[in-house]
Amino acid sequence: MQAEPFSTARLDALPLDVAHADEMAAVLLDPALHTWTGGAPEDADTLRARYARWSAGSPDPAELWWNWVLRVRTDGCLAGYVQATVRGERAEVAWVVGARWQGRGYAKEAADGLVRHLLGRAAVRTVVAHIHPGHAASAAVASAAGLRQVDEWQDGEVRWLRDVAPEAAPGRAADTGRV
Repeated sequence: MQAEPFSTARLDALPLDVAHADEMAAVLLDPALHTWTGGAPEDADTLRARYARWSAGSPDPAELWWNWVLRVRTDGCLAGYVQATVRGERAEVAWVVGARWQGRGYAKEAADGLVRHLLGRAAVRTVVAHIHPGHAASAAVASAAGLRQVDEWQDGEVRWLRDVAPEAAPGRAADTGRV
């Protein structure tokens, strides 16, 4: 199964393609984007190789890798990405918005759109994000997407969770309130 496009009020989430590497290299150029996650900006060739691996999908047939670039509809430029690793009923998500587009609510809009898109799919009932405890902006994004911080850690990051009642029909997901 491939990632399906989805839209929010201002953004189009387009399935990642190797052809996005040149523009995304410029979007992700700011070293500050790596403060909480580590690493450094990658050039277009490195991103092309990464995007080719991601587009090929997980080597584990029980796991799906879905990645989208975020296109700002008003100007047509890419502004970041969202991603989900789906295994059964659980999706682990992440988001990045380039420094030039931060402070406009794009990350909150994209993360909320991603969570709604995933919970609208028949199999996904739980959405999880892992956030560095010092990254207040990312915590605010998770909260805006309906995730709640839980008392669990993984690799030095706090787990955020949104769980849906098993009896909820796709597209009409009801939060259980469980965290």
